[in-house]
Amino acid sequence: MIPLFHARKVTSLDRPEEEVDLNIADEVPVKLVFNGIFPYGVMMLTPDHLTDFVFGYCLTERIIEAPRQIRSVVVSEGEDGPMLDVMISGDCLSTLLRRRPRAQTGHSSCGICGSDDVPSVDVTGQSPFPLNPTIASAAIRRALHDLDRWQDLNAATRMVHGAAWANREGEILLIREDIGRHNALDKLIGARMRNDTLSEDGICLLTSRYSYEMALKTVCAGMTTVVAVSAPTERAFRLAERMNQTLIAIARHDRQFVFCGAARLTE
Repeated sequence: MIPLFHARKVTSLDRPEEEVDLNIADEVPVKLVFNGIFPYGVMMLTPDHLTDFVFGYCLTERIIEAPRQIRSVVVSEGEDGPMLDVMISGDCLSTLLRRRPRAQTGHSSCGICGSDDVPSVDVTGQSPFPLNPTIASAAIRRALHDLDRWQDLNAATRMVHGAAWANREGEILLIREDIGRHNALDKLIGARMRNDTLSEDGICLLTSRYSYEMALKTVCAGMTTVVAVSAPTERAFRLAERMNQTLIAIARHDRQFVFCGAARLTE
């Protein structure tokens, strides 16, 4: 099993004579292959919850539309990292084979980089979200207050992103962490797919900025309320606004900013 982090000895800039043990998170190249015949690329990931990642990634990359279209996921060890052999249904594989491959390896910070086409804000293929049910502002604050204690890997390393899911009462139910914010979100979406809870309403919490590719993923997964610790980009905001998504960002324990979708919030 590949360790998630390693202990390294470092020194302080102002006290070079003192050694301190610090944990640093690992990242490994994960090779993705479909049906044993089609190499799709190499992603840099934190090497845990890999099956969750496969399900979420395949959905947000529009490789599948439903979890049943993934027949199996086999994880094996390669020379420098895991290989994920994903068996998908024949119709999904046929569609995938007609695509042009990405132009580059996926980095931990990379979402739609290397793709030939960037989806337009106005053409998502989905209808705007209904504004019901509502979410109480107190539930948002409760989830934010509890977020830190759910981030075990970040507590050990102080360098990974988290994507968490809370119910409408603000109770956090699930979290996934990764060196890449996109990977953490894909893992969260995949875990919810595998638990058959993707249709349930609640709050998605992100410890990162809310960029356009992150917005595309949450919209694809039907997440109507998103709370991000950092700010959104203008393009992500426009997509959230068009989709009737409630977007709360620059969210801290003591202050949160509502960018759009305030009609879904209640006191």
